[in-house]
Parts: sequence; structure tokens; C-alpha cells
Amino acid sequence: MDYLIRPITPCDIPLLKDFLYEAIFIPKGVQAPPRSIIDDDSLQIYIRDFGDKPDDRCLIAESYGHVVGAIWSRIIDDYGHIDNETPSIAISLYKEYRNKGIGTELLRQMLDLLRNEGYKSVSLSVQKANYAIKMYQKAGFQILSQNDEEAIMRCYLCN
Repeated sequence: MDYLIRPITPCDIPLLKDFLYEAIFIPKGVQAPPRSIIDDDSLQIYIRDFGDKPDDRCLIAESYGHVVGAIWSRIIDDYGHIDNETPSIAISLYKEYRNKGIGTELLRQMLDLLRNEGYKSVSLSVQKANYAIKMYQKAGFQILSQNDEEAIMRCYLCN
């Protein structure tokens, strides 16, 4: 698969709405929620006014001129919040671009970006049934806390 990873541009920011919806894990056999679910405040914190906060970072995956995925981070009080110095990340790809290594590369480049900018760690929240949890563990994320369905994970960025 031919793709490139690049920083987000102002023209791309509206696409985060689509990628926020794509980031919702939907187990097999479960009906997808309506797109309006992303209007809930608990999800809007991931994208509302993106780019206006000093800790907002985003990388885009593009294939043949089309944006196919995104990974973004910001310091927010979300499901994966640890503290006010640790950004939370969200990542998603359109379904037809999953399992092609693009997500792994987006994650690797975001971790490098945050490491180079001096962040000590990054966190996320993931459904334990989500196959992406293995990708996070391979990238160095460790489970900090969990319940029956979700895990909060942290990756230390210091060498």
C-alpha cells in the first residue's frame, strides 16, 4: 500500500469528525451507533477547537491524494486521562485501510513526535476486545488500570 504520513493542515481539521467516529470500536455483531454519537460532550473533547490548544498534535495518513487515517493527541480530561502533562491519543483509519501497517506507522511517528517535543509519556483508553490493543502493546504501551471492558494504557517516551 502506497501512503505517506504528514502533519495535519487547517483544511484537514474537519476530517477529524469522521475519524472520531471511525475510532469508536464496534465489536463484531454489534450495530454501529448513529454518527450523532460524536456530538456527545464526552467525545467532542477529542476534536472541539482542535489546533487551538498548545498541546494539540495530529498526523494524517494519505494514500493517492486521499486522507485515509489520522492520529491526534491533546491534553484533555478524557477516558484515558492520567495527568495534566500527559497527552491522550486517538487513532483511526477508514475500514478499508486497516491491517495494512498504516496505523502502526502513524502510531510510531506520533510517539517519535511527542518524544522529540519533550513529553515524558502518552496515554489512551481502549476496549479490551479491540484488536488494536496488541499494536499498542508492541509499541510499548502498558496497562495502568482496567475493568471488564476497557483498559487505560500508558507509553513512556523517555529513553
